[in-house]
Amino acid sequence: MRAFIDNKLVIASNNDGKILELQEILKVFDIHILSNKDFNITEPIEDGKTFKENAYIKSYNTASKTKLVSLSDDSGISFKALNNRPGIHSARYAGKKKNFTLAMKKLNKELKFSDDKSCKFTCALSLCWPDGYNITVQGEIYGEFTWPPVGEKGFGYDPIFKPNGYSMTFGEIDSRIKNEISHRALATNKLVDFLIKVYDWIFQHNLNLMYVYADEN
Repeated sequence: MRAFIDNKLVIASNNDGKILELQEILKVFDIHILSNKDFNITEPIEDGKTFKENAYIKSYNTASKTKLVSLSDDSGISFKALNNRPGIHSARYAGKKKNFTLAMKKLNKELKFSDDKSCKFTCALSLCWPDGYNITVQGEIYGEFTWPPVGEKGFGYDPIFKPNGYSMTFGEIDSRIKNEISHRALATNKLVDFLIKVYDWIFQHNLNLMYVYADEN
């Protein structure tokens, strides 16, 4: 039976936005949530070819160094009109410094003459133990590109992404709502759903939740 070690979970990230969002989503668990920042861990080179591969690279890096269970997130935005770019290269689309303001401007320039503004956010989550055993899932939410960027909430590409069925961008939507519908929330729900089915965690952790199951593509 797999379980958290010392009742702790380490988020394999130094990204404040991701850490805060995952902490909020995971607060229903009675566990102590830490992050790479608590251990001064530098994130590894992400040389995978998919979101899932990169998520595992990051989760195993942290789990092996902390000897604790680690949860990593690899996410990005993809545009049909751009052959699914930037995809796994989202964070560094405008350079190694991860400047999302420049990346959004670059996308606006590339999409300027395209009638197809459809896009999707993808999030792969990898829950990994120090021995390398992992559970990796993926969630997606579809929407459209909007310009100029709107809203100061969220992080990354949130100000230019308007989810289908909503009139506001992720940069405007209240964080409580975003944490219920986002690609990250859908991936988390899928992960918890798997843990409940396989490990019966609903009884171990006294969870009383409703889950939205996101089919994989």
